[in-house]
Amino acid sequence: MPKPQKKVSKNVTSRGKENESTPAEEKKAPTSPKDPHPPPTQLTKPHGTSSPHVTTKRRQNSSKFNISKNRELEKLPLLKDAPANEREDLFIQKLRQCCVMFDFVSDPLSDLKWKEVKRAALNELIEHISNSRGVLTEPIYPESVNMFSMNLFRTLPPASNPTGAEYDPEEDEPTLEAAWPHLQLVYEFFLRFLESPDFQPNIAKRYIDQKFVLQLLDLFDSEDPRERDFLKTILHRIYGKFLGLRAYIRKQINNTFYRFVFETEHHNGIAELLEILGSIINGFALPLKEEHKMFLLKVLLPLHKVKSLSVYHPQLAYCVVQFLEKEPALTEPVIMGLLKFWPKTHSPKEVMFLNELEEILDVIEPAEFQKVMVPLFKQLAKCVSSPHFQVAERALYYWNNEYIMSLVSDNAKAVLPIMFPALYKNSKSHWNKTIHGLIYNALKLFMEMNQKLFDECSQKYKGERMRTLDRIREREGVWDRVEQVARKNPKCTAVDPLLEVGNPYHGSSPAELVTLDGEQVSLPELDGKAHEVTPAGERKKPLLRRKSELPHDMSTLTAIERHKRADEFLATSKENS
Repeated sequence: MPKPQKKVSKNVTSRGKENESTPAEEKKAPTSPKDPHPPPTQLTKPHGTSSPHVTTKRRQNSSKFNISKNRELEKLPLLKDAPANEREDLFIQKLRQCCVMFDFVSDPLSDLKWKEVKRAALNELIEHISNSRGVLTEPIYPESVNMFSMNLFRTLPPASNPTGAEYDPEEDEPTLEAAWPHLQLVYEFFLRFLESPDFQPNIAKRYIDQKFVLQLLDLFDSEDPRERDFLKTILHRIYGKFLGLRAYIRKQINNTFYRFVFETEHHNGIAELLEILGSIINGFALPLKEEHKMFLLKVLLPLHKVKSLSVYHPQLAYCVVQFLEKEPALTEPVIMGLLKFWPKTHSPKEVMFLNELEEILDVIEPAEFQKVMVPLFKQLAKCVSSPHFQVAERALYYWNNEYIMSLVSDNAKAVLPIMFPALYKNSKSHWNKTIHGLIYNALKLFMEMNQKLFDECSQKYKGERMRTLDRIREREGVWDRVEQVARKNPKCTAVDPLLEVGNPYHGSSPAELVTLDGEQVSLPELDGKAHEVTPAGERKKPLLRRKSELPHDMSTLTAIERHKRADEFLATSKENS
């Protein structure tokens, strides 16, 4: 079997660069670690399309804002009409006007006139800071940061669920922020503020400090995906511009993950935080610092334990593979960690682990593969034997990966004896016919790799089955002798029904308990059976969890779909600290 080129050769160069990359122009979201950007967090969760939408009462709530007492705003002159020497003062007045807080929940129709004044002021500030130069003078910085803080740093509402159960991010519709008409504009203004060519981090660092970052991170637990999307972009900009805050941001994100994994198991912004970290890991300098290695082993790996893994697994897998591309020596502890956390009774989660493991094997070095191949293929043998057909099917798709098969071919003497019993047994006993075809395909590949070794494994397997048969016969003989002794007792007739139950082999022949076919497996036979597998087009369909059809709030879905991302992808931040 010719050894193909290693698949990673074409993607290491794109992601191993230390220079800052630019966002991709194409709009298609990346779906694998071969892309130079972390996969964007989905704003909406996938739902089945087989049944019609069911409307339900709109779930909308608002955070706890400190409503201003004096909410009557005066409409100020337009900035473009003001004299140049008065624009700075007018800009500050409008910023202070935008600090006035309104009620959007208990009485959403109140103060409509003044709400419109604030909305218009925010739109004007956004337009002015985007299209004008020299706007960000030193007095503007504290006023802008204060306006952002007044509007956004607040107590988030408790997670709500119409059924009274705990909020499930996989199933439940998110609760949208009622004050979003103003919050969206505040976020847009602050993002333009950070991205302005006039922005000076040396001045802004007096106001955008550790306390500010900590409050910003608290907002990532918002249920509104539109807010988390803005927060993700803003925190990414702050990380790129404020070198002194980088270590603190990483530390606080770690603390958020620790609380999530070991205490609460509930946080709405894990996917967004991992997406930010994906772009940060891209820029890590080599060799990796010990701090970064500990982050991988002590933070990212335990994130695989959480029951809501499917919400953030694409971003998590991307981060893990990024580390292994930069530091191949970490492959062994990572794979052993995955095997340690391997799900026992959660089949959809097991499929996710298999997806991630294949991505890791795509970038593994041959020397690292030899360190983990024995425990790795012992786990794959269990997956192939799984009664859940999606788990078995996903494991058997590894035999369609040329690079993995080249590694297996080089180490067939260690791998084939582990996999052969599971493959041979399930080729006869698995209930799903598609699995039979995939197993025959795997056996055929093994036979082509090393015919002699394949025959040795076949004979060894049959020898073990013969020994098993002999043990069963011996055990049955012992039971027969016990029964004969028992029947000599005069009181045997009183317990005769119990004797019938007591022999577990009563009424069964050894041949029925262990089937042993003496046929010799041949390559043409395997080749014919392997072609019975499902067509390749069907094999490519993604293995998705089939979710229940819950009532959909069309207004919620429409509001989320109208949201426009500030960035489709997060660019790499070159790491020097």
